Amino acid sequence: MNMINLKIDDFDIQVPEGTTIMQAADKVGAHVPRLCYHPYLSTDGACRICIVEVEGYRNFVASCHTLVAEGMKVRTNSAELRQTRRDLTELLLDNHPRACLTCDRDGNCELQNLSYRLGVRDRLFAGDRKRFPIEKDNTAIVRDAEKCILCRRCVRVCAEVQGVYNLSQMYRGFTTVVAPAFESKMDESVCIMCGQCINVCPTAAFSEKSHYDEVFDALSNPKKHVVVQVAPAIRVAIAEGWDILGVDATGKTVEALRRLGFDAIFDTNFGADLTIMEEANELINRIEKNEKLPLLTSCSPGWINFMEHFYPEMIPYASTCKSPMQMTSTLVKTYYAQKKGIDPKDIYSVAIMPCIAKKYEAGRQEHFAPEGYPYTDAVLTTRELIWMIKAMGIDFVNLPDSDFDDPLGESTGAAAIFGTTGGVMEAALRTAILKLTGKKPENLDFYDVRAIEGLKEATIKINGMELNVAVANGLANARKILDKIQSGEKQFHIIELMACPGGCVAGGGQPHQPAEQFVYPLDTHIISQRQAAIYSIDSNKSIRISAENPSIKKIYKEFLKKPGSEIAHNLLHTTYSEKYPRGVK
Repeated sequence: MNMINLKIDDFDIQVPEGTTIMQAADKVGAHVPRLCYHPYLSTDGACRICIVEVEGYRNFVASCHTLVAEGMKVRTNSAELRQTRRDLTELLLDNHPRACLTCDRDGNCELQNLSYRLGVRDRLFAGDRKRFPIEKDNTAIVRDAEKCILCRRCVRVCAEVQGVYNLSQMYRGFTTVVAPAFESKMDESVCIMCGQCINVCPTAAFSEKSHYDEVFDALSNPKKHVVVQVAPAIRVAIAEGWDILGVDATGKTVEALRRLGFDAIFDTNFGADLTIMEEANELINRIEKNEKLPLLTSCSPGWINFMEHFYPEMIPYASTCKSPMQMTSTLVKTYYAQKKGIDPKDIYSVAIMPCIAKKYEAGRQEHFAPEGYPYTDAVLTTRELIWMIKAMGIDFVNLPDSDFDDPLGESTGAAAIFGTTGGVMEAALRTAILKLTGKKPENLDFYDVRAIEGLKEATIKINGMELNVAVANGLANARKILDKIQSGEKQFHIIELMACPGGCVAGGGQPHQPAEQFVYPLDTHIISQRQAAIYSIDSNKSIRISAENPSIKKIYKEFLKKPGSEIAHNLLHTTYSEKYPRGVK
């Protein structure tokens, strides 16, 4: 590898050829201000905040995409650079709504923090600014184009990480806007509702459709029995709302929900164990019949939306199992309602999810009871739950631990790992091996399917049989593996697909990272900490195979009969259909 010698702010440094000036400056502790830059996306150079001086160059250069050269002399700070950066930031601010105190991102907005660090204290440029209506009647995502600073991060993550290409920048001047084709609403486009545009947006041009007002109203209604469930990825991220990273906060989360006033608190992990029971049965049946392989498995509604839009020919291969959220919600308004003697219409079912697409999933007609009411009434993201806890003045950090309620509160380690990429696959393998061989796997940790990278393939040997498996997260990677299957290049028995990079731990509803700490959205270090906490939950559980969960055995004995039974199929399985924007092919 060729090494390049250069000088940055009078420091001699040697870096590999192909390094950008920004990357080289970071190595010597000279943090160049930046806004549109994101280390996991292509460089765009749109904001020009990262300009630096290079000796011999006529103009300032954008350090995010200018490569170092032998003997280059760079200055990252000077009076003229600081003033120019402030001018650029002031121009952004003066074309921005004056709504910081009521904005969702107040306190961890990257534009706000950049302004503070650069010493911008006044709005200097008077006159017109861009005006756009807020698109807030979508199912899951609110788009506020007035807050957009045209960094195009959302455009890049949608194209490069998700392979959806739903967003683009169009028009010029004050009319410049980032939107789906023909300025369609998000619900009327090919948007898969994954929420990664929300994750990478430095302001609040994209945000989730909030349900917390409706949930507060339900909690205040004495006629409603309000039930809540908590997804596995919530418990390893919620403490970030109080600047605590990488911890299992299950007990404190349950206690906080109890103090918010929920009548019953259940664990989505129970639904995950149930999903594995149904899905392992489905996998074994397909293998024995050698049909509809590979089985496509996922608990990600973003992936389901992607499949329905872009790969409808793969629908017959998708598992028909509902997601753990929908299985739990369905049982709340059937099994639980019967045991408690409550009319299902009087139950208000809330789900705490790391995923924006879960809001869309809850509203799908396939997930309504025959009587016409939804099984899931409202979905809150991790961020929304953090807001609710803070609004109620609950001291989360010092809460005692509390336990989930029966009968839908007991879960295994296999269910916990649903929260990270490879987890659904690993959990399914544990139960499938037990069912196929009659014996527990000697080792319950399937490291071959654990990864933070976007695509992984492995061969698992079971009782003399080889299972070819694959795990993909980030839908651009899903495209790669699905295209290989369709071309006949690859053959698999089971594939796990997750919409979000790293899986649910990096869902579109997870906490924003504190911008003042120079931590990027989707930071792999943060994702790895959440994953490690997920795996620690699994390893510390006394029961780590879904089939051995006593509460799962009980519900099959009392209510569902057996995996794949008629009642299980009616309540716990669903269907998917081909989708097109605006309903037009």
